[in-house]
Amino acid sequence: MTTQQDESQDLAITSPTSPVAAFPLLPLEHRSRAPEFYGFVAWTSTYILFVIYVLWAILPEEYILWLGIEWYPSREWALLVPAYSVVVCFLTYFTYFALAIAATPSFSDISTITDSRAHLPATYHPNPYLAQANSDAIPELYDIPIGLVNRVTYGPLPE
Repeated sequence: MTTQQDESQDLAITSPTSPVAAFPLLPLEHRSRAPEFYGFVAWTSTYILFVIYVLWAILPEEYILWLGIEWYPSREWALLVPAYSVVVCFLTYFTYFALAIAATPSFSDISTITDSRAHLPATYHPNPYLAQANSDAIPELYDIPIGLVNRVTYGPLPE
């Protein structure tokens, strides 16, 4: 009887409706809100710079001079910067793809068949795969060598 009362008290302590339990839990440490402000500044400055970029690209020269801006980059950069950005993006994908192909071993390399993590049987038995053929034996797990797989799949070597 006492164990049921103890369990009901434990449930009551952790219950969200119990005045003993602080729900939701209050944070133990004070977190800075600086990342929120940095994010807001980055977001607003990005939009402001985009609006200035679009206005620079599409406004006639008279309006820009009327705003008091005496010097600004050539208008051809309004097309060159996005075009160069797209080309750099494509070259980045191409570079990573080329590096992946260059790092891939050839088909004749042994690392395409096995690696340093291969679990091969011990060599003290003439054929460790047949040693596990007893009905009462618990077989160990091994990686099967590629030669054995080829022999079973394709038959013996031609003479």
